[in-house]
Amino acid sequence: MKISEIDSQILCQHVRILEEDMDNLERKLLEALKTAAVSYVAGYTGIPEEELDEYEDITIAVLVLVSDMYDNRQMYVDKNYSNKVVETILNLYRRNLIPGMEDEYGN
Repeated sequence: MKISEIDSQILCQHVRILEEDMDNLERKLLEALKTAAVSYVAGYTGIPEEELDEYEDITIAVLVLVSDMYDNRQMYVDKNYSNKVVETILNLYRRNLIPGMEDEYGN
């Protein structure tokens, strides 16, 4: 499955809520979490968002991030916390630490 194929039904299944029980605010929250997860993945790896669909296993990292953010909405930001599943998958594709593979921001 590609990141672009993640819809509200898939998000609901992944965070274990029934789609018909969601209100508009929860729908917006899930979409915001997906957007944040995709942005995080793109920033972490240095892969532009338009190219992320080429790596289907990155979809798992996005789903894990969404569910982690959904389950831990009250958790404060801690630089020492990282989900090992996400980190392992994303480190396979990390470009922004390889000389000569800088993104458009020079990273």
